[in-house]
Amino acid sequence: MHCWSGSVDAELVVAEGDIAKLVSDLRTLIPAGSDVANTVAAIVADVRARGDAALAEYTSRFDLGGGPAPALEVPAQLIADAAGQLDPAVRLALELAIDNVGAVGEAAVNPDVTVSRNGATVKVKEAPVSSAAVYVPGGRAPYPSTVVMGVTTARAAGVGDVVVCSPPTDDEEINHVILAACWLTGVRAVYRMGGAQSIAALAYGTQTIQPVDVIVGPGNLYVQEAKRQVSARVGLDGFAGPSDLLVIADPNADPGPITLDLLAQAEHGPGTLVLAASTSRELLTALADGIGQSANTGAVCRLIELQNQSQAFELAQAFAPEHLQLIGTEAEALADVVTRAGSVFVGADAGTAFGDYIAGSNHILPTDGAARFASSLSARTFRRTFTEVRVTDPTTLAQAAAPLARAEGFERHAQSMEARIRDNRGR
Repeated sequence: MHCWSGSVDAELVVAEGDIAKLVSDLRTLIPAGSDVANTVAAIVADVRARGDAALAEYTSRFDLGGGPAPALEVPAQLIADAAGQLDPAVRLALELAIDNVGAVGEAAVNPDVTVSRNGATVKVKEAPVSSAAVYVPGGRAPYPSTVVMGVTTARAAGVGDVVVCSPPTDDEEINHVILAACWLTGVRAVYRMGGAQSIAALAYGTQTIQPVDVIVGPGNLYVQEAKRQVSARVGLDGFAGPSDLLVIADPNADPGPITLDLLAQAEHGPGTLVLAASTSRELLTALADGIGQSANTGAVCRLIELQNQSQAFELAQAFAPEHLQLIGTEAEALADVVTRAGSVFVGADAGTAFGDYIAGSNHILPTDGAARFASSLSARTFRRTFTEVRVTDPTTLAQAAAPLARAEGFERHAQSMEARIRDNRGR
């Protein structure tokens, strides 16, 4: 990997042969989070033991600078009032996003399927979980769009009981646009709590909060570690780290919109990794110039000069980006073959920001290369499959399976099946 000095916030990098090594080097540009496992374990244990009292103490300490913690549950009237006070343009955007995300969510709900073979009929069935919670971060900015992504998708999956939690701000309240989004999506309750303590409360329950079946939503390192520690107790969407974006562009692509796409993702701040790759050094230099004129967000940007188009495919598959943008005829052809990305945006007009807000795809996506094995939030996150079995020919199945059971040392398993053989039962 060879680098030239670029602008303050970006560097040009030449991809020289080993794409896997290049990707490994790029990933190390984002430092690993500190080890917070012990701290989180103590918080989870405390909330599990003391419930509401522990939540109030942690909310006061971590969210309100020592000030008194407000009541956990936001009054329903306050949520309704927030919706009534919403800017009409923002409300229109939220309603369109809810409609689009809901339509895409419903597409992931599958009908039951029945398979009959060799004397047995197995029906693969789906059912939604009974309850779910959406964690909506506070901190740098409010995220009403996360309410839409989480709650609307849970509703599309058929979940009847959906709650939201978000940390209160200095005025002891949750941002009013978040509350309005909660009203528009029809959540059952909104709780003023954040951090690891909120995940513990949602997993185990407190005097006020009922435990849920699934918890989804982004959050800081403490939230993600808490999700990991309660993963045996509840279903989860995954462990979301800092955001990342890979743009692959043909030489004739317009650098202006691409620069904005990179900067838009960089708005997520420190820990964010944004990449643009092309065979054109001229395009990459133009991107470096545009990025260098912007404010420094703390995000890391690398501009990768590819030797040939085949490296673009290798890079996309190896990096497994949270967001992948393909711009130009050759780049867009990769959409048919790339399999490792959280969400793929095809064409010059398909900026990642559309997926973050309103296109209908979900913005809760696998990060840090987890798109190799993980999926975006979808209705399937809130649904579980199970099977219904009917045996129409016990004789054939028992005669085939009993020797296998005995090979494993399970005599009673073998006898249980053999007891159904028709000749043994006088039939």
